[in-house]
Amino acid sequence: MTHGWITAIGMMSGTSLDGVDAALIETDGIEVRRTGQSVFVPYAPELRERMRACFGNRSATNTEHVVADDLTQVHVDAVNMLMDKSAMSAADIGVIGFHGQTVFHEPASGLTRQIGTPHMLAEKTGIPVVADFRLADVAVGGEGAPLAPVYHAALIKSAGVELPVAVLNIGGVSNVTYIDGDDALLAFDCGPGNARIDDWMLRHTGNPVDLNGATAASGTGDPMVEVKFLEDPYFDRIPPKSLDREDMAARIDGLVVEAKLNVSDGAATLANCTVAAIVAGVNHLPTAPKGWFVCGGGRHNDYIMETLATRLGVPVQSVDVLDWDGDAVEAECFGFLAVRHLRDLPLSFPGTTGVPEPCCGGKLYPTKKAA
Repeated sequence: MTHGWITAIGMMSGTSLDGVDAALIETDGIEVRRTGQSVFVPYAPELRERMRACFGNRSATNTEHVVADDLTQVHVDAVNMLMDKSAMSAADIGVIGFHGQTVFHEPASGLTRQIGTPHMLAEKTGIPVVADFRLADVAVGGEGAPLAPVYHAALIKSAGVELPVAVLNIGGVSNVTYIDGDDALLAFDCGPGNARIDDWMLRHTGNPVDLNGATAASGTGDPMVEVKFLEDPYFDRIPPKSLDREDMAARIDGLVVEAKLNVSDGAATLANCTVAAIVAGVNHLPTAPKGWFVCGGGRHNDYIMETLATRLGVPVQSVDVLDWDGDAVEAECFGFLAVRHLRDLPLSFPGTTGVPEPCCGGKLYPTKKAA
C-alpha cells in the first residue's frame, strides 16, 4: 500500500569535502518510481579549508555557525541550479533531504555532529527541509551510520540481479550494504575510503584527488604498511560499526610516513589499504556476495576497482551498469529518507546501525509560509 508519490530533492556533502550533490527522486518512501536530474556544486578551496578545520570538534566553536551558514548557501545554490536544470519550481518539490556536513562522529559516546542550517535552507528555497537524520539513531544506542542501506535495497529490488550482492559506497569512508532478498539488511563502514588518498594527493601534489587512480597505478604498494594497517582492532569488531573520517588517520598516515614512500608508492599503498579494508569486511558477511556494485567517487579510481575485483574474485562493477547515477546515489538517498520521515517509516535497523529495533529519524523544518 502506498501513500502517494512525492518529488524530493536529496542533498549530500560527504567526507571527501569536494562539494554538494543534489538529486531529484520520486518516491513514496518504499519504492522508487524514478530518479531524475542531478547537479554537483564544488566548494571553494577557502570554504573547504574552513570546513576541514571543524573536523574533530566535539562541540561547536565560536565560528562554526558562520561555516554552517556558508556551506548551507552552497546547498541553496545547488537547489536553485537543479530546479533550473529540470525546469521545476519550489511548488513542484515536496521536501528536501539535507544531510549537512559531518564534522564529528563518535557514537560510542552518543555523539554525531553534522553542521548546516536547515531552517535557512527551507526559508531561502521555499521548500520544507528534513535534516538531523542521525541523531535519533545515536540517541538509542545506534551507530548513526550508514543510513543508505534501506535506499540501496529499494533500488536493488528492481535491478534484476542475482542475489546476494553487495552495494559498496566509496566516499571519504567506505561502507557496504549486503542484500540477500529478505528484510534483514546488514551494513557497516568498512574502513577509510578516499579520504586518506585525497589528503595524501593534496599534501604532495596540490590536487585533492588521484584522478582515475593514475598515480597509484604508477606506483608500487608497500605490503608491510598494509599488514600493519589491518592490525587495527576495528577490522575484528562485529558489525554494525561505523567510522569518523579521521578514525585511523593518524595511524595510517604515520605508517606511510614511516615507510618513507614517494608520491606514487604512497598513493598505491593507501589505495591498497582501502581495498584491504573492504575485503576484510567479507569476513563479517553471511556468505560471499556474487557481485559488488560500487557507487561514490571511489568507483572512478580504476586502480581501486581493478584491485578490488582481483582480490574479491567476483565481478566488481560501477552501479552505473544498473542505470543508477553513481555520483548521485548518496544524495538521492537523503531525498528517499526525507520522504520516509514524512511517512513515519524507519531509517535504520538493527542490522545496519545496531539500534534495538527499527528507528525513525530526522526532523522537519517547515518553510515560514507553512509554519
